[in-house]
Amino acid sequence: MASAAPSTPSPKVWPVLIGDTLAYALVTVLGFATHGLLSTSPAWRFLATFLPFLGAWILAAFAVGAYRTATFVSAPQLWRPAIAALLAAPLGAVVRGAWLGAPVLPIFVGIMGVVSIAAVLAWRGLHLIVRRAAIP
Repeated sequence: MASAAPSTPSPKVWPVLIGDTLAYALVTVLGFATHGLLSTSPAWRFLATFLPFLGAWILAAFAVGAYRTATFVSAPQLWRPAIAALLAAPLGAVVRGAWLGAPVLPIFVGIMGVVSIAAVLAWRGLHLIVRRAAIP
C-alpha cells in the first residue's frame, strides 16, 4: 500500500496565516506600548510574548478549522477564529509564564483573549471584504 503524500496547506491559506501573524504582532506591540515598555524592552522580551501566543493561536486555529478555505470566505464562519483566539489565550499565557518564570495572571489571560479576538476578527473581516470585492 502506497503512503499518502504529506499534505500541504492550500495557497489560499498563506495570506490569511500571514495576516493572522501580523494581527498577533500588533496585539503584542500594543500591549508593550500600553505598558510603556515598547522602547525599553529587549527584543527577546517581545518574542517571549509574541511566539507563545502565535504558536498557541496556530494550534487552536487548526484544531477548530479556522484555516479551512470555507472559514475565510464566509462571514458565518468567523466564529472559528474567535474561538481559536479564546482557546489560544490561556495556552499562550502558560507557555509565556514558563518561558519567563513568571506567574500567569488571569487578568492578563482575559485581556489577551479579548484583544486577540478583536484583532483576528478585524483582520479576518477585512480579508473577507477585500476578497469578496475582488471576486466578481
